Amino acid sequence: MKKFRDLAILAAIAGLAAYQGRQLHIYAATGQAPAATQNAGPTHGGDTTSAHNAELATAGGSVFQQNCAFCHGRDAGGGETGPDLTRSELVAADVDGSKIGAVVRSGRPEKGMPHFDVTAQQIAGLAAFIHTQRNLALAQKGGRKGVDVSDLQTGNAAAGKQYFEGAGGCATCHSATGDLAGIASRHQGLALEMRMLYPWRAKSKVTVTLASGEAIAGMLAYRDEFTIALIDATGVYRSWRSSDVQYKLDAPVEAHVDLLSKYGDDDIHNLMAYLQTLR
Repeated sequence: MKKFRDLAILAAIAGLAAYQGRQLHIYAATGQAPAATQNAGPTHGGDTTSAHNAELATAGGSVFQQNCAFCHGRDAGGGETGPDLTRSELVAADVDGSKIGAVVRSGRPEKGMPHFDVTAQQIAGLAAFIHTQRNLALAQKGGRKGVDVSDLQTGNAAAGKQYFEGAGGCATCHSATGDLAGIASRHQGLALEMRMLYPWRAKSKVTVTLASGEAIAGMLAYRDEFTIALIDATGVYRSWRSSDVQYKLDAPVEAHVDLLSKYGDDDIHNLMAYLQTLR
């Protein structure tokens, strides 16, 4: 089995630009939605090649770039935090936005997706654009576009749990029944692995000790070479000149960065297998 440790680490360090291996970026290059190609599977309402559908796809592409591309990628093939829509079962079953519209309007808060207030015409355009991108993806020969959840289920969960509780030191900060409870239901596949390797959105804690000896703890709100600031337990923003106080930072991201040079391939595979059992 081909190992992917180096690729995973590089993806995390590069700002979590999801590893997709994509060569097709027609929309990004031209700014126009490409013409649909024949679907390799059953034809759905969004997979037509009519001029009307092409116009809808062009309009929908603009809406997609403004609201969806950051998470799902410019070509709908998966992005920093969102899944590959061209391989989505929901998209495959969608007819003229019947299923896509419901998700867009309601969102998926449990997975970090907000809801969007869009018109019926915008939903039709989004559906047309996504189906067009799906057709293009299905027409590609000789390779996969990205990483599936199944690709990251190759480790040994029991060994991963042992590493989590022992040599990896994960249990000193995390708990399978506490902060990580249900994490595999909230994040899947590459998104979960990236959070494991480089949790860049994790909040940092800081304790500021004043000249009087008083210690004030809270969530880090701001830090530069001149200022340190936090949000205290009451929700109040407080700041000081760095030269006037002492402070101790508890930054989860830094702890994970330190681990990048210590992980072995098996450690990553096994940890992933274990984390995916926490549902």
